[in-house]
Amino acid sequence: MNERIRELWTKAAELTNDDSWQSQTEFMERFAELVVQECLRQVEEQYKPVLEDDIMMKDTHWDGYVQCGVDSYVAIKLHFFGVEE
Repeated sequence: MNERIRELWTKAAELTNDDSWQSQTEFMERFAELVVQECLRQVEEQYKPVLEDDIMMKDTHWDGYVQCGVDSYVAIKLHFFGVEE
Protein backbone atom coordinates (compact mmCIF):
# COMPACT_ATOMS: atom_id res chain seq x y z
CA MET A 1 0.00 0.00 0.00
CA ASN A 2 1.27 3.48 -0.87
CA GLU A 3 2.60 5.34 2.19
CA ARG A 4 0.21 8.28 1.72
CA ILE A 5 -2.75 5.89 1.48
CA ARG A 6 -1.56 4.28 4.73
CA GLU A 7 -1.48 7.70 6.38
CA LEU A 8 -5.02 8.48 5.20
CA TRP A 9 -6.20 5.02 6.35
CA THR A 10 -4.73 5.65 9.81
CA LYS A 11 -6.25 9.13 9.99
CA ALA A 12 -9.69 7.77 9.06
CA ALA A 13 -9.32 5.02 11.68
CA GLU A 14 -8.45 7.60 14.34
CA LEU A 15 -11.66 9.48 13.52
CA THR A 16 -13.75 6.33 14.01
CA ASN A 17 -14.70 5.42 17.57
CA ASP A 18 -15.57 1.71 17.73
CA ASP A 19 -16.05 -1.49 15.73
CA SER A 20 -19.82 -1.24 15.20
CA TRP A 21 -21.28 -1.43 11.70
CA GLN A 22 -22.10 2.27 11.88
CA SER A 23 -18.48 3.07 12.72
CA GLN A 24 -17.21 0.88 9.90
CA THR A 25 -19.44 2.75 7.49
CA GLU A 26 -18.26 6.06 8.95
CA PHE A 27 -14.65 4.91 8.55
CA MET A 28 -15.19 4.05 4.87
CA GLU A 29 -16.86 7.41 4.23
CA ARG A 30 -14.08 9.31 5.98
CA PHE A 31 -11.37 7.35 4.19
CA ALA A 32 -12.98 7.98 0.80
CA GLU A 33 -13.35 11.69 1.61
CA LEU A 34 -9.69 11.90 2.65
CA VAL A 35 -8.59 10.22 -0.59
CA VAL A 36 -10.66 12.65 -2.68
CA GLN A 37 -9.28 15.61 -0.70
CA GLU A 38 -5.74 14.34 -1.28
CA CYS A 39 -6.40 14.07 -5.03
CA LEU A 40 -7.75 17.60 -5.07
CA ARG A 41 -4.73 18.83 -3.13
CA GLN A 42 -2.38 17.27 -5.68
CA VAL A 43 -4.20 18.83 -8.65
CA GLU A 44 -4.53 22.15 -6.83
CA GLU A 45 -0.78 22.29 -6.22
CA GLN A 46 -0.08 21.84 -9.91
CA TYR A 47 -2.70 24.31 -11.14
CA LYS A 48 -2.75 26.78 -8.22
CA PRO A 49 -1.63 29.81 -10.32
CA VAL A 50 -4.52 29.22 -12.73
CA LEU A 51 -7.10 28.44 -10.03
CA GLU A 52 -6.27 31.64 -8.11
CA ASP A 53 -6.43 33.93 -11.14
CA ASP A 54 -9.99 34.95 -12.07
CA ILE A 55 -8.94 36.14 -15.53
CA MET A 56 -7.15 32.89 -16.32
CA MET A 57 -10.14 30.88 -15.04
CA LYS A 58 -12.35 32.67 -17.59
CA ASP A 59 -9.83 32.23 -20.46
CA THR A 60 -10.89 29.47 -22.83
CA HIS A 61 -7.70 29.50 -24.91
CA TRP A 62 -5.45 27.32 -22.75
CA ASP A 63 -3.72 24.29 -24.11
CA GLY A 64 -5.58 21.02 -23.56
CA TYR A 65 -3.33 19.91 -20.69
CA VAL A 66 -4.08 22.93 -18.49
CA GLN A 67 -7.76 22.96 -19.44
CA CYS A 68 -8.14 19.29 -18.59
CA GLY A 69 -6.45 19.72 -15.19
CA VAL A 70 -8.52 22.73 -14.18
CA ASP A 71 -11.76 21.21 -15.45
CA SER A 72 -11.03 18.00 -13.53
CA TYR A 73 -10.32 19.91 -10.32
CA VAL A 74 -13.55 21.90 -10.57
CA ALA A 75 -15.65 18.85 -11.50
CA ILE A 76 -14.29 16.71 -8.65
CA LYS A 77 -14.71 19.48 -6.11
CA LEU A 78 -18.30 20.19 -7.18
CA HIS A 79 -19.24 16.52 -7.37
CA PHE A 80 -17.88 15.52 -3.97
CA PHE A 81 -18.16 18.73 -1.97
CA GLY A 82 -20.54 21.13 -3.67
CA VAL A 83 -23.47 19.27 -5.16
CA GLU A 84 -26.30 17.91 -3.06
CA GLU A 85 -27.93 14.81 -4.53
